[in-house]
Amino acid sequence: MKLISKLGLAFWAFTILGGTITNASAATSPTPWELKHPRRDQVIDRLQNQNGRIKVERKEGELTAAQASRLHSQDRAIFKQEQFDAKLGGGHITKAEQKALNQEENAVSKKIGP
Repeated sequence: MKLISKLGLAFWAFTILGGTITNASAATSPTPWELKHPRRDQVIDRLQNQNGRIKVERKEGELTAAQASRLHSQDRAIFKQEQFDAKLGGGHITKAEQKALNQEENAVSKKIGP
């Protein structure tokens, strides 16, 4: 299995299983990884938040299963791009890459709803 696929799988497993951990960690001090990779942390935190929003909108009936699936797919593509950028950047992403990823996330966010 490719490294990117393993990382993507690990990310989504964490997102699905670790939703409560994310909320609990928000009240604590940042981890060393978060301090060393603030741009990546911001992008990934946002992807996790959007994943939760998609689930809520689907559960409330605001999104169809197909719409939710498409949005999750778009978020996975953004995550894969973040991983690729970080791999090329020695584990870091540039401000320009972060901006581009956030613009992509903005487009997905608008499709999710309020």
